[in-house]
Amino acid sequence: MGLILNEAEFGRLLATFEQTAFRLELQPTYTEEFENAWLARWLAGDRTPPTEVPEMAAWFEQLRALTAEGRTMTRVRVQDEPPTAYQRWENWVGIWNRAAGEHLRRMTRAKAHDVGLLPAAGENDWWLLDNSRLIVMTFDADGRRILSELVEDADAVDQACMWRDLAINHSVPDDDTVAGA
Repeated sequence: MGLILNEAEFGRLLATFEQTAFRLELQPTYTEEFENAWLARWLAGDRTPPTEVPEMAAWFEQLRALTAEGRTMTRVRVQDEPPTAYQRWENWVGIWNRAAGEHLRRMTRAKAHDVGLLPAAGENDWWLLDNSRLIVMTFDADGRRILSELVEDADAVDQACMWRDLAINHSVPDDDTVAGA
C-alpha cells in the first residue's frame, strides 16, 4: 500500500512532475461538486465556456504554465459506446484542455478490452508522473473520488508504464469533431 493523499497533497503532487504526466481515465462518469450544476446546465443546452468556472479556469492556467515550461501532460479517456452524458460533456470541455496544452486521446471501452488494457489495468484511474510515481485514484459507484494513493513500488510503476504505452498506441487523438457531442 502506498501513501494516502489528502486533496491538497494530491494537487501539489500532481504539479511536481518534471517531464511527463499521464492520466488513464476509466470511469463512465465523475462526480465533482463544482461540476454538478454546470453539467446540468450543459445537458439543458447552456454552452457557458469552462473558462468561466473558477476551478476549471485554475486548471487550465496550471496546464498552460506546466506545458509552457516544456512539460508534457497526456490523457487517454476510455469511453463507452455511445458515450455517457458526462463523457459527451467531457469531450466538449476537451477543447479548452487541448488549448491549454494537454494531449487528449480516447478509445472505446470495447477497444480497451480488445487490446488487453481492460480488465488488466483494473477499475481505478491513475496519474503516472515521470515514469516513477503513480497516483492511483479510487472511485465509488457514482464517480466520486474516495481515495488517492501515491504508489512508488517499481513493479506497479513498470506495469503502469506498459499500460500507458498500450493505451496511447491504441487510442486516437481527441479533436474538435467530438466537441459538439
